[in-house]
Amino acid sequence: MEILMALLVGVFFSVAVYLFLSRHIIRMLLGAAVLGNAVNLLIFTSGRLTPEAPPIIATGPAGTAEIMANPLPQALILTAIVISFSFFAFLLVLTYRAYQELETDDTDEMRFAEPRGQTLPPLEY
Repeated sequence: MEILMALLVGVFFSVAVYLFLSRHIIRMLLGAAVLGNAVNLLIFTSGRLTPEAPPIIATGPAGTAEIMANPLPQALILTAIVISFSFFAFLLVLTYRAYQELETDDTDEMRFAEPRGQTLPPLEY
């Protein structure tokens, strides 16, 4: 099962890199979301994939650590999901505002686009 999850993490990372290399800012934004999911899946896989017992310590000899799932990666993933959602929302608003001002989502065109309603003074050398 860990091999399948490792392959899935590799696919997510490669898709994220492919999307980051795009010229369109929306694709870059989706690449950031996919990268966050890939990291969460990697952390989840590192915490052992066992269906044997929940991460609750029982009293007596049955409470050994070998058969329990590790609760730390699950807590880290829960925190990372909240942070990545807020980061994605911020980037989405920033992208929308840049699109409103520059009327393009192409990063090459954004370099030379002038904001709406404003004209820049000519450069003096």
